[in-house]
Amino acid sequence: MIILGSTGSIGAQALDVARRLECSVVALTANRDAKALEAQIREFRPQAAALADEAAARELKRAVADLPTRILSGPEGLRECAAMEADCALNSITGIAGLPSAIAALEAKTPLALANKESLVAGGALVTRLATEGRVPILPVDSEHSAIFQALQGLPPSPEGGPDISALRRIILTASGGSFYGKSRGELAGVTLAEALRHPSWRMGAKITVDSATMMNKGLEIIEAAWLFGLPQERIDVVVHRQSVVHSLIEYRDGSVLAQLGVPDMRSPIQYAITYPARLPSPVKRLQLAEWGSLSFEAPDEESFPAMRLARGALQQGGLAPTVLNAANEAANALFRAGKIRFLRITELVASALEGVKPTGDEHSLADIFAADQAAREYVQKIFKN
Repeated sequence: MIILGSTGSIGAQALDVARRLECSVVALTANRDAKALEAQIREFRPQAAALADEAAARELKRAVADLPTRILSGPEGLRECAAMEADCALNSITGIAGLPSAIAALEAKTPLALANKESLVAGGALVTRLATEGRVPILPVDSEHSAIFQALQGLPPSPEGGPDISALRRIILTASGGSFYGKSRGELAGVTLAEALRHPSWRMGAKITVDSATMMNKGLEIIEAAWLFGLPQERIDVVVHRQSVVHSLIEYRDGSVLAQLGVPDMRSPIQYAITYPARLPSPVKRLQLAEWGSLSFEAPDEESFPAMRLARGALQQGGLAPTVLNAANEAANALFRAGKIRFLRITELVASALEGVKPTGDEHSLADIFAADQAAREYVQKIFKN
């Protein structure tokens, strides 16, 4: 397999799964953490590895000069690793930076285990077209989308391939509620980054943890689900489930509801994506419902947390609006993590960008996607400085 973004939280957990399953790791990529990638190279001995940061790649090349692993660098190096021959490419690169690698894997006809939701949010039309034309499966790694994918396996196949979703009424994504569940908009005004990063259930990177706190992560997942499962946003619901045991649900036209449950551990959906359609033993703790006592479900508070409403609006608008949403959120999220804006300003900047940036390009063009992305980032920076 190939692991893209191997030094991040999901990448490290994917390597743990690969270690236990004794998978051969063909290639590894990361952003700039040469030291962590060196340790992974020495353990897994991939054919190639790449760092996006070229200076860090030069450092890594010197550090592993005693090994046969080819060291590549920059965007081209990441794409070359993604396009290598493998049974599966797991993409856990953070943000839209993962889109070119997703495209490279699909063009190489490699099944794509997707933990990088931004690839579908920003480039959904392009990514799904490549997957459909090449008959390459996209296997969701996000716990919610993996749950939907698993629940759909009982459906008969459609003539086009994949499960026939004509019997579905809707899908129901669960949300943990993030670090600030239950807080009013007034209470959110003074929250800190340290508080935002205290997620109650999941161990994730800083960017996605802040997205969870704003509920933008769930908004992005609504868009991702629309592309993965071919449903309009009106048939994608969200329910807050603090225990993160029910990972998501599907409802049939006859009212029957199926759910996928498990302890909150990302190694479960990672392993299922890697081994699909097989199910192999896992060290993940078994679910004992009696230990949880009760499971709760509530409607999300979209007044205090308007991010999902913004995401639904961008999806409804179509075209490159989701690209603008994603780029503005990445930029605003980064400003908050850098201590330059307050928490509530994140979604305010995203809303402003959706109003102020009106790209006219083609959502099937990678160049137009990145042009819209850049325009949204520049808009956020301009508004922030003013």
